[in-house]
Amino acid sequence: MEFFLDTGIIEEIKEAIEWGLVDGVTTNPTLIAKSGRSQEDVIKEIANLVDGPISAEVISTDKDGMLKEAQALAKIHDNVVIKLPLTLEGLSACQILSDEKIKTNVTLCFSANQALLAAKNGATYISPFIGRLDDIGQSGMGLIEEIRVIYDNYGFQTKILAASVRHCDHVREAALVGADVATMPLKCMKSLVKHPLTDIGLAQFLQDHRASLS
Repeated sequence: MEFFLDTGIIEEIKEAIEWGLVDGVTTNPTLIAKSGRSQEDVIKEIANLVDGPISAEVISTDKDGMLKEAQALAKIHDNVVIKLPLTLEGLSACQILSDEKIKTNVTLCFSANQALLAAKNGATYISPFIGRLDDIGQSGMGLIEEIRVIYDNYGFQTKILAASVRHCDHVREAALVGADVATMPLKCMKSLVKHPLTDIGLAQFLQDHRASLS
């Protein structure tokens, strides 16, 4: 499974890169706004730090507007992936961009039918929002399972990108059911390494070592 960091904060990316776990970055207008900088400037700096996919989102809701924004974003760097909403206009833009060999991440996916449409139109990534589904009492992980079966049935190359990841159990469960990628905030990525028995074991080793020197 690939790990993407879901952020627009450069300092967070620099910190996570030190761990050797970051395969890519996802951004959105909300995350970019938190940085207080323009999307273009943030994407350029991320591209200098991370040698992997960088998702940048369009703002327009009509196909022509999406295509215009996508073309501009794609020129920033070869690693830019265009985030499109899962609407009919977004799917139309996805097909055109896919034909132009521009990578796409179709986002705001909440059903297997939606994921099927995105794959048929050549999406590079599909982003099911598992946390938001869990919030309303539906199974985000069940959706990933369904998408995995459908994509495997027909040999779709679209990668399943687990999004709206809230905690480390989401990452584990997504890996178990076959998601290709999980994108997560820095706090969640840090939590993956944590286990109380690891801390207890390390403390015991250090205590024993000190005792052996006395």
